[in-house]
Amino acid sequence: MHHLLLSALDHSPGAPSRQRQLLDRLRQAILDARLTPGSRLPSSRSLCEELQVSRNTVLAVYEQLIAEGYAQADRQGTRVAQLGTAPVRSTVPPSHATTLKASRRVATMTPARDAGDRSLPLTPGMPALARFPVNAWLRSQERALRAASPLVLGYGDPLGEPALREAIAHYLAVARGVRCDASRIIVTEGAQGALSLCVRLFANAGDLAWMEDPGYGGARAAFLAGDLKVVGMPVDAEGIAIPTRAWRGRAPRLIHVTPSHQYPCGAVLSLARRLELIAQARDKGSWIIEDDYDSDFRHRGHPVAAMQGLVADAPVLYVGTFSKTMFPALRIGFLVLPESAVGKAVAALGELLRGGHRLEQLALAEFIASGQFARHLGRMRRLYRERQLALRAALANSFPVEHEVLGGDAGLHLTVRLPAGVDDLAISAAARSKGMNVGALSSFAAPSSTSKANGLVLGYGNTSAEQFAPLMRRLALIVRANELAN
Repeated sequence: MHHLLLSALDHSPGAPSRQRQLLDRLRQAILDARLTPGSRLPSSRSLCEELQVSRNTVLAVYEQLIAEGYAQADRQGTRVAQLGTAPVRSTVPPSHATTLKASRRVATMTPARDAGDRSLPLTPGMPALARFPVNAWLRSQERALRAASPLVLGYGDPLGEPALREAIAHYLAVARGVRCDASRIIVTEGAQGALSLCVRLFANAGDLAWMEDPGYGGARAAFLAGDLKVVGMPVDAEGIAIPTRAWRGRAPRLIHVTPSHQYPCGAVLSLARRLELIAQARDKGSWIIEDDYDSDFRHRGHPVAAMQGLVADAPVLYVGTFSKTMFPALRIGFLVLPESAVGKAVAALGELLRGGHRLEQLALAEFIASGQFARHLGRMRRLYRERQLALRAALANSFPVEHEVLGGDAGLHLTVRLPAGVDDLAISAAARSKGMNVGALSSFAAPSSTSKANGLVLGYGNTSAEQFAPLMRRLALIVRANELAN
């Protein structure tokens, strides 16, 4: 046994303490069964002499091993405890690794696209972080912290801070035409948290879910995580185009749509289709998830009103986020429940959620109430309008490749459709190697899609106007090379 312990401890500067080294050495020797159950550890006196450490160090290590269940004390000294029938190795042999399987739902959520380096230009959905008013945000945080009592450090309302829910309700009523009050708003961990909550509250495993194709991968991930069967519905110039025959079959439990700015193709869902979708969903007992992810940035005319507000108590679960209007790391989104669903849902939320991020929520409420949020939105709308026009000009003048610009009257990205003969996934990968994080349109399609989506998704939120012309020339060279290769 002694040969396992007698090698010198590391005394070099920056090395872990001798107590930590000895403890780790003994733990691992016991786990690996090099110190067998029932064997006696050296006396503290002999071990401290052999390793040149204090006896108190050895005694502290033995006490910790006993406390953690690695050893036990008796009249003869300290012995290795019986841990089980087989040793626990520090590494898993390659032959055994394949037997350690994840759940089936994890296997279905293999990412269809590489998010890449989000700091690179042309990243879809990334706002202009350098233009965020950090000092104003810091002041809102300071004011929220000074006004808060020590109780704010505890658990909060599972639905979110009342002050923030009131601020969101007022903003949505004025800016988006949403019918709600604070009692119907749930603050979530970003829009993704809201989507996951929709699944948990309104669907059961095995239920059917429809979503746009091409569409938002985060919605697909939330549906698959809830063990739903996901079916893609085609998209055209008027948004999601659900075939009449689809309603004759099995009705979906959830339908995810981005009606104000279809993601990623940019279409606005027509009024006729909005009303038809609401009527069919109400008739079939389906819930519509209206994902209003970036409609605050409308570059022509006024923002398109939310579908949720078209009719009273529509079967619509309205999802929003501050990731685009503020910054992604804030991780604050929200879900607006229909009035008819509030009672049962709120009763369940007390068990499903624990109120947290309270100071951030209070700071955001203060940021909105002080007028800083509205001023920031105004500045960003002007900036993104200018950047989108600059990107359109660069596509027209510096991108001599056959293409079609899709949608694009709102948000932080443009989508360009490319000829069928090019490989948008290969182009996207090559562009990243050249410092451009463009998305491949085909990666937004469902795995069994027949949409034949082929193109590039170009973000302009995080890219200055003067960069677009050289970036488009560089991108055109990549597309040309791909055309020649195919």
